[in-house]
Amino acid sequence: MTPRNFAFNATCAASLAAFLACSSASAQTFSNGTFVNGMTLSGGLLDASSGTAVERRVGYFSDIYYDRNRNEWWGLSDRGPGGGVLSYETRVQRFTLDFAADGAISNFGIAQTVKFSSGGVPFNGLAPNPSGTLGSSFDPEGMVVNPRNGNLLVSDEYGPSLYEFNRSGELIRSFTIPSNLIPRAGSTVNYTAFPIDASNPLTSGREVNRGFEGLAVSPDGQFAYAMLQNGTIQDGWSSAGGGTRGQYTRIVKFDTSSGQAVGQYAYKLEGSGQGRGISSLVALGNDKFLVLERNNRGIGVGATLTSPDKNVFAIDLTGAIDVTGVNLPATGSFVGAVTKNTTAVLDLDANTLSALGGKSPEKWEGLAIGPRLANGKYVVLAGSDNDYSVTQSGAGTQFDVYYRFSDVDPSAGSIQCPIGSTTSCFLTSNNLTAATLTADYQLLPGVLHSYTADIAGYVTPVPEPATWAVLLAGLLGVFSVVRSRQR
Repeated sequence: MTPRNFAFNATCAASLAAFLACSSASAQTFSNGTFVNGMTLSGGLLDASSGTAVERRVGYFSDIYYDRNRNEWWGLSDRGPGGGVLSYETRVQRFTLDFAADGAISNFGIAQTVKFSSGGVPFNGLAPNPSGTLGSSFDPEGMVVNPRNGNLLVSDEYGPSLYEFNRSGELIRSFTIPSNLIPRAGSTVNYTAFPIDASNPLTSGREVNRGFEGLAVSPDGQFAYAMLQNGTIQDGWSSAGGGTRGQYTRIVKFDTSSGQAVGQYAYKLEGSGQGRGISSLVALGNDKFLVLERNNRGIGVGATLTSPDKNVFAIDLTGAIDVTGVNLPATGSFVGAVTKNTTAVLDLDANTLSALGGKSPEKWEGLAIGPRLANGKYVVLAGSDNDYSVTQSGAGTQFDVYYRFSDVDPSAGSIQCPIGSTTSCFLTSNNLTAATLTADYQLLPGVLHSYTADIAGYVTPVPEPATWAVLLAGLLGVFSVVRSRQR
């Protein structure tokens, strides 16, 4: 039996078990998270679309999702290598991966590239212009498959927005975003304004580039949960001392039938400094989730190397109050906030890879629960976003960034080259000093870690009707055989 077949059969078994047990599962607990192995993925790997090599760079994992009803893995890329100033048709990658019996991963490959569009017009990573209109601007950060119909639900930072696409990437509908999340400068909607701006500061709504970063779906597909990377401007933002964020952010619950928000819930981050925010949200069952929370330290484009802190926490929405009309405090306790385990269930920066010189990536952003192994444990995948290994000058010109990971601080000795070129390069630390790329330099890779864990009571996504029909037919066949043998 091949590893892929093993994963598929284990998935089928898990789905059947969920069908038999979901009505009695009342709580989910995540325990014994254990690192198995990891792999680095080339920063220059191309996807399955057409176009230039720069346009086709995978960009890796703004989010990861495992569709166990089809045994499919999805990896979401964000707005592209230009940081919002280069035209880039946004997309999601369906990828393949092999699993050994102990959960070890190998053989990553791109199976399909799906571009997002509306009425045949591609969604684009360019920042909104004019600033008060989203148009086709799209910075995708969270993705799930709706088990009711197989469609893709994708959350976005620019809006924040939540969209539903068919499996070809065509927009089906947009969800209605609560008014208190929409960014405004005074009374005017402004999707590009910053909180600190002498002429036109952002005064309410989501902070720029801190929109819907995490997305989860309930097992029955009735609700989608979109989570802001950080709280709104109303939630404790202060312009003093160069600007500080509040410590609370929001989980927004949407009804997938109506497309309307039906609740907002307060989540308290471990801190508010070092660019800390959430990067992923994963459902364990109804009201039970995993949250990936991280700072902006580690190996990354323009990042500070020391003191990376990347943790996964288990949370429970049961008993949390709706804070739709409430401004959250900057810090301190808040009665009715989401219940959060004080100890992380996974510490993503605790295990590092020799290919990165034993250093942690900065942007751990993807998290997903994968197949169930024969020993009863679940595979959990975590993935990093490598920002296409691209940076840009103050004038908006893009450059590829190459690293030598054996250096004590790879960023300090990194080399920049004009995007898509390996000549006319210079030292990142001094753009007046020419530099020559050697074989020990490479683009920042994407990183995947595999973990195993016990997840008691885990409720897997309910298959869509056609899949249910197959499962029920199989069950009826089993019952028929049993009855005939008894007779």
